[in-house]
Amino acid sequence: QVQIVQSGGGLVQPGGSLTLSCAVSGINFTIFAMHWYRQIPGKTRDFVAAITSGGDTNYHSSVKDRFTISRDDSKRTSELRMNNLKLEDTAVYYCNAYYRETPRQSYWGQGTQVTVSS
Repeated sequence: QVQIVQSGGGLVQPGGSLTLSCAVSGINFTIFAMHWYRQIPGKTRDFVAAITSGGDTNYHSSVKDRFTISRDDSKRTSELRMNNLKLEDTAVYYCNAYYRETPRQSYWGQGTQVTVSS
């Protein structure tokens, strides 16, 4: 069965940095795209960043030039490097892996808390 385990996160001061990690196991197909989302309790889960199997990246405007997404296909991992963190970056961050092969499905990590506070 597919399992996605996230690590990283925690408490950081404004202007600081954190790196989130996502590890996928239980499936051998190529991950078409890895995504990172974030959610504040009581609000919608919003897109943050994505990277395709070809290395193309996309970022939400609120994190562009501050966050960097990467992937290592040999390890089936993805990282989200977050620099110059702001108070509004506080949220639960979720990793998602999407596969185009049958059954064409995406899988979610358990989420990890990022708190930016002075």
